[in-house]
Amino acid sequence: MNQSILPPTKPADPPLETQIKHLAARYRNSRGIGLKVLNALGAKAEGLLDHLPKGARDGLDGATIKALEFSFEAAAKTRANVPDSGQWMTRALTMGTGAAGGFGGLPSALAELPVTTTVILRAIQTIAEEHGFDTTQPDTRAECLQVFASAGPLAEDDSTDLNFLTLRLSVTGATLHGVIKQVAPKLALVLGQKLAAQTIPVLGAVTGAAINYSFTSYYQEMAHVSFGLRRLAEETGSDRAALVEAFRRELSNKVTPR
Repeated sequence: MNQSILPPTKPADPPLETQIKHLAARYRNSRGIGLKVLNALGAKAEGLLDHLPKGARDGLDGATIKALEFSFEAAAKTRANVPDSGQWMTRALTMGTGAAGGFGGLPSALAELPVTTTVILRAIQTIAEEHGFDTTQPDTRAECLQVFASAGPLAEDDSTDLNFLTLRLSVTGATLHGVIKQVAPKLALVLGQKLAAQTIPVLGAVTGAAINYSFTSYYQEMAHVSFGLRRLAEETGSDRAALVEAFRRELSNKVTPR
């Protein structure tokens, strides 16, 4: 890896470059799941939104803001009362909600959105804590939301949008709803793809479960990447922007097929 990472004030174990390669591998692996699901359904991500009724497309931004606002509060409350489950249990749970959402077509898929979003956001919060960050703090809560600003599991390009790794705001409790509004348009496009995929006329419940599995897996991995880079920056004293740039370069390295 080309060295432009600022010299850390503390050594990393394993070495910084090794940990960045590991995070890049997680990122690459996560992005293939959604496309594999679409391929199995005989569909492509491009043009998925065209399959949604115009009314549903027009209402996506508003529905996404409502889902995020509901999920943001609900995820924190449920974590206070219900023990965290492992990553696989979370994926199984969202597969169940996806199956229920897909069973009844678009109306039930729309109703399922806030529930699945809550489960995924709760999982993101859990991963933040695994990396040592306090999810009661506004900056950590904001970063949990910003994970939703990544490109989504159905994006064709595996290095499409890494801006979510560098989004940083001066966050207070009062500005968290501003973060929701900032993230919502990006997430609305991603959720629109999810809704459209769930309406593909194969087996609605099976499709919903498979799509939700890919979405949950993807956002869990994006949370590991985002909070992993943040932890590396804080533990070693490295500049986070430089770490993100090194991460970008690692992603751009061609992996030789076996």
